[in-house]
Amino acid sequence: MRSAAANHIGQTTAYSLPDVVCFAHLHWDFVWQRPQHLMSRFAQHGRVFYVEDAFYHDNDQVQPHLEIKERPHGLKVVVAHLPNRLRHDAPAADEAQNTLLHTFFQEQNLTSYLFWYYTPMALGKSGGFAPALTVYDCMDELANFKFAPPELRAREQELFRKADLVFTGGHTLYEAKRQQHADAHPFPSSIDKDHFGQARQPLPEPADQAGIAHPRVGFFGVVDERLDIELLGQLAEAHPEWQFVIIGPVVKIDPDTLPKSANIHYLGGKDYQELPTYLAGWDVATLLFADNESTKFISPTKTPEYLAAGRPVVSTPIRDVVRPYGELKLVQIAATANEFGRAITTALTQTQDADWQQRTDDYLATISWDQTWQQMVELMQARISAK
Repeated sequence: MRSAAANHIGQTTAYSLPDVVCFAHLHWDFVWQRPQHLMSRFAQHGRVFYVEDAFYHDNDQVQPHLEIKERPHGLKVVVAHLPNRLRHDAPAADEAQNTLLHTFFQEQNLTSYLFWYYTPMALGKSGGFAPALTVYDCMDELANFKFAPPELRAREQELFRKADLVFTGGHTLYEAKRQQHADAHPFPSSIDKDHFGQARQPLPEPADQAGIAHPRVGFFGVVDERLDIELLGQLAEAHPEWQFVIIGPVVKIDPDTLPKSANIHYLGGKDYQELPTYLAGWDVATLLFADNESTKFISPTKTPEYLAAGRPVVSTPIRDVVRPYGELKLVQIAATANEFGRAITTALTQTQDADWQQRTDDYLATISWDQTWQQMVELMQARISAK
């Protein structure tokens, strides 16, 4: 453990927490989102070990071992490499990873630490340890996602029994999880305003977007079963005068199922640092989410990110977007292709609406990842003190 001063929100607050060991289902270098925002802040004050899912090799000759990757602020990404024979033998794979982790803890002199879980499936490889605190940061209802392990729900119940604190990625998720844990707290998606605020100034156009005509209607995020590809196709067909820019990696769905049209431009995944340069060139930003089990509990981080960039936003009726953004009339909500088209038409003139911009900025002033992180730290420190 080491002490430091938290200066993210302009104040000095004593920080005293053990080393952080985070078990995540998302690769650190994939898409920059909630885990990266929070863990990078912890790493400025103490040691952080970000344990990813195992990497399976195509042969059986590989001996189980850990790969350690250094990231900014000294954060260490920990990846177990396992032979192919363990790919479909979960108990054996968990046992191999558990053995590797116990050895790694000894090598790193990890004696005072807390466990932070993003996936209940990590319980299988993290047994036999004695964390000073266990936190479950439930950012999504993972059991509702495509290809979710069938045992995930049972593992989550086990994690609820182990966890000292439960944080949720939104209010809808909180309403579900507070019934299952006595110390649950909602922490909706937040914002790095300075980063996305760059998009309010003229920025050099990225080469792959520069040749796309205006008006541009954009979306960034993971392109998976949560994206309403039928809605995207209907909008592109009904409005050939608009150009739809889709940024993000395609995962868990067949790329061939995506709508193909001359006015839909799939630009692939982009680095977090690049996103403002794309947003600066959009006329409207969208949340093109489908209405299905995988979106029932989501709280999209991109909602405040779009707004911080100064972009008018149109969204399908995701509950954590309707509340508060739709109710505050900061984001337009549209359920059908016709409604969405009309909302985009309105949004194309919204940047001239000084009242909307002021109300948006007033709301954004109340949230930030720094504030979220600080509030989490205070809850964690109080819980450790109480123990």
